[in-house]
Amino acid sequence: MGKPHGPETTQGAPVPFVPPLDPTPTRTSTARRTTSRWATALVLVAGLGLGGHGIAFAQDDDGVPSEADVEQAQRDAAAKERDVADVRADLIRANFALDSAGDTAAQAAEAWNGARWRATEARQEAEDAEAAAATARDDVAEQRELYANTVVRSYEQASQVQGLSAVVEADGISALIDRSVTLGNTSDALDGQYDSFIAASAVAEVTATAAERASERAESAATEARAAHDAAASAQADAGALAASIAATKSDLIAELAHLTGISVELAEKRQQALEQAAAEAAAAAAQAQAEQEAEEEHEATPTSTPTSTPTPTPTSTPTPTSTPTSTSKPTPTPTPTPTSTPTASSTPTPTSTPTPSTPVPTTPSPTATPTPTPTPTPTPIPTPPPTPGDASAAIAYAQAQIGDPYRWGAAGPNAWDCSGLTSVAWAQGGKSLPHYSVAQYTQSTAITASQLQPGDLVFWGSSSNPGSIYHVALYVGDGQIVHAPRTGRNVTQESMYYWRAPNFFARP
Repeated sequence: MGKPHGPETTQGAPVPFVPPLDPTPTRTSTARRTTSRWATALVLVAGLGLGGHGIAFAQDDDGVPSEADVEQAQRDAAAKERDVADVRADLIRANFALDSAGDTAAQAAEAWNGARWRATEARQEAEDAEAAAATARDDVAEQRELYANTVVRSYEQASQVQGLSAVVEADGISALIDRSVTLGNTSDALDGQYDSFIAASAVAEVTATAAERASERAESAATEARAAHDAAASAQADAGALAASIAATKSDLIAELAHLTGISVELAEKRQQALEQAAAEAAAAAAQAQAEQEAEEEHEATPTSTPTSTPTPTPTSTPTPTSTPTSTSKPTPTPTPTPTSTPTASSTPTPTSTPTPSTPVPTTPSPTATPTPTPTPTPTPIPTPPPTPGDASAAIAYAQAQIGDPYRWGAAGPNAWDCSGLTSVAWAQGGKSLPHYSVAQYTQSTAITASQLQPGDLVFWGSSSNPGSIYHVALYVGDGQIVHAPRTGRNVTQESMYYWRAPNFFARP
């Protein structure tokens, strides 16, 4: 008998027909089914080709990367390299932003130092002017008393008591003179005392006006100092906030860098610090080499005038005067009566004539005065007063003893410093007074060049070629090294003077 048509059976049990879940298939379901069909087909083909071992083959193939997998891995590695470069670029930008903020804060801090220095100077000027005005007022009172006494002495013997009382009770000088004139008994002493009184009054008036104006200037300077203080405080607060933000950003960037390179955060941080240190040292070395080359060119340019003048002493070799005595041999034949003595005597008279040529000969060496201007280029470093070793060494030793102290704007010790505060107190230990203001430290010192630097000199940074733009100062300690209080977030340190950017002003206290 034939089997009836119907569902297939497994071991006699019927397998029910399951309809599709999505009778109206979408593109996704179609694609999924298509992929499933291709995968099923591949498995079946592999199973057929390997005699039913298709499943084992699929498990072995999972551990072998395909060519597409290799290409994708290479693309991922290249993208990862670009990511590392981007992270390092972000770190560089973060450091630049930190330096820029510190630069702005340093300029604001030195602006306040300058404003309060000017306010102090103006206040001292006002105090001096007020003292002069007070002295003038005292002098006027003294002259008034002397004048009144003179008037009394002039009229005490006079019988006109009524006129005397009118004189003493007079309110003004003109009234006093008028009444004195009416009495007709003014003396030379009275006139002289009156002149002294008038002069003292004039001085008092001038000094009072000067004191008033000085007081106004002092008040204006104090107002400017307060405004500069507020600006500096704001700049420092901004710099501090930015420094904290940048520090957090750098921590995140270094953590990202560690993840990308597959190393620990600690190792990534050490590597980044080493890279930044190497870059800073390379930049400092390049800046120093350029500065030294410029100094060498400057040094070679100045002595060029001295060789030109050195040939002038060569005419002083006066073989020509030796020939002039030969011409004086003509006078020697004239004393023929004593030819034997002529070698000696004639030679003695001839020297009498030889002084006359000898006098013109010094005239030729007189151009040797021309070398006197030639030393002028070389003495240029000589007028710059070299600090005594004790003074410079004391200033350097004091500054180096502060290494590690924190930077704080406006501070001048004992445990915190700003740039001009450190150099001011350091040189005070060397016996020289410098104001707590970098611009004034430059103007009150002797300007020098980089090639003339000696230990103890001052190195300045300005935003332009105008010394008024100076906003940072450091103490030079030799071998291209400086000690300074850099900025907010950095402690007092010793490092290359080209650590940041090349300085553009130099001076010797």
